[in-house]
Amino acid sequence: MSSELPFTPVTLSEYDGVRYLHLDSVWVQGAMRIRAPQKVELEYVQRMLAALLWRPPEALGEGRAVQLGLGAGAITRFTCKALKLPTTVVEINPMVVDVNRLRFHLPVGDRGLEVVVADAGAWLQQATPRSATLLHVDLYDHEAAAPVLDSRDFYADCLALLDEGGVFSVNLFGRAASFADSAARIAEVFGPENVWSLRATREGNTVVIGTRGAPLPERAERLRRADTIEARFGTLGLPARKWLRLIRPYLALPA
Repeated sequence: MSSELPFTPVTLSEYDGVRYLHLDSVWVQGAMRIRAPQKVELEYVQRMLAALLWRPPEALGEGRAVQLGLGAGAITRFTCKALKLPTTVVEINPMVVDVNRLRFHLPVGDRGLEVVVADAGAWLQQATPRSATLLHVDLYDHEAAAPVLDSRDFYADCLALLDEGGVFSVNLFGRAASFADSAARIAEVFGPENVWSLRATREGNTVVIGTRGAPLPERAERLRRADTIEARFGTLGLPARKWLRLIRPYLALPA
């Protein structure tokens, strides 16, 4: 009889007031500042929330958020508690969900939160089309080498989930050889004119944004939206004005 666990064990570490989640390796899968759990601690997770720039400020509290891959729950806490959006999070590893309940302030008592323990790809295939306004995807295993789900069909299912004006945000490793291929698949599905990326973090994470009918607005409107986001959520770690300097259209990326 095999003694192997069906899922990678979850481990925790703490340093300088921050609690980190790992999947039995040194790689960080998520983080939370212990005395400020609502603050979005990791830079790449902050940049995933740059998706808000593609939403009109008056509509930030409208629609539904979906997150594929729970990590340490930072995005889930933000969409559920700060944006007050009905939020569905899909996580394949039940141990990650349990640890989030116990150590990462997952708002399980909030009626607006649905936690689904399932494979994200399989869940997407049966999800109601055009039922999400925000879709955040962060799917890495314990080796953190490449996204677990990264096919054209997967990205097509992500697009199918988005309502008109919806925004998709995915974490990729921008300095890895797989990045260009992943970005090309996203552009093929969403249309290259509907895809942007943010410059890589020091750790190499690059966030890619795709939309359904939500163009990046002109400069004056971008500034207005960034100012609104910082006014409302700056204390939670969202440097929206900085994001404006990091955004690049997919069509402007080197071939």
